Amino acid sequence: MLGYVLNRYGDATAMELREVPIPVAGVGEVLIRVHAAGLNPVDYKMRQGKARLITRLELPTVAGSELSGVVEAVGPGVPHFCEGDRVFARVDKAKLGAFADYVAVGEELVAAMPGTLDFVQAAVLPLAGLTALQALRDELAVTNGDRVFISGGAGGVGTLAIQLAKWMGAEVATTASPRGEALVRSLGADHVIDYTQQRFTDVLHDYDAALDLIGGDDLTDSFAILKPGAKTVSIAGIPEPATARKDLTGGPWLTALFWLASAKLRRQARRHGVGYRYMFMRPSGADLAVLARLVDEHKLKVIMDRTLPFAEIGDAFAYLEQGQAKGKVAVRMV
Repeated sequence: MLGYVLNRYGDATAMELREVPIPVAGVGEVLIRVHAAGLNPVDYKMRQGKARLITRLELPTVAGSELSGVVEAVGPGVPHFCEGDRVFARVDKAKLGAFADYVAVGEELVAAMPGTLDFVQAAVLPLAGLTALQALRDELAVTNGDRVFISGGAGGVGTLAIQLAKWMGAEVATTASPRGEALVRSLGADHVIDYTQQRFTDVLHDYDAALDLIGGDDLTDSFAILKPGAKTVSIAGIPEPATARKDLTGGPWLTALFWLASAKLRRQARRHGVGYRYMFMRPSGADLAVLARLVDEHKLKVIMDRTLPFAEIGDAFAYLEQGQAKGKVAVRMV
């Protein structure tokens, strides 16, 4: 089969499209014929070696984090799926494998595709959708009437986070460029700050929660707009001790490392009387089923930027790394 292989850590030349063996579904796994796969910043950050400290990959390996497709075969001990099922998944972080014609995935990471989506749309939902859902529901505990700030609302996670926060009953503020304003408003954003013209700290205050998708000054500035006791959750900042314990089940050395690395950020948060949490999303078939239900109930829609053939995956990554995508980027295998 054809696979997009990460041979080493480095620049774009570290990955190549080539023939690799078809995997076999092991105990508790399903073999999926991949129809489409989503591209994410985490994919090229892993290629750059930025996740080596927390995710040990055996190189070379087929890359890719999320996909949709059809079940080709099931391994022993798989009661919930059968050949021909249309499914989508966020694959195991330590195994990857989505950028290929076939991939074997643990059944607990797989869910039935939303019936109202095509394969491309379904392929780009898992990673961003799980990130947004788990940040808002589990970490920020957003509830009806909360005022939530989401930075970078026009990106892949942001477009879904806005919709999920609105579904939870929140009032949502976000940042966007003039090119992205119409998009985030169409998704339900109540307040849109043009970050090219204005700082959100000049207009927002007393918010109940913040989801940081940008990092840098946006992250530290979010502390200033929160109510005392509120919290910022980030996927773009610096991991802190809870990240090691809750998301990575890391030992004392990783906890200590994150404690040191995040010390300045945590001090800044404390000066404002707020909390800071860096979150790694966890793959979950059960949570994918929640997202699928919301899609089929027309409460959540996927925003696509562009789709390229699998043979042009290098070009797709070059575009993604420019940082201008509004919504998700995907490649189609079938």
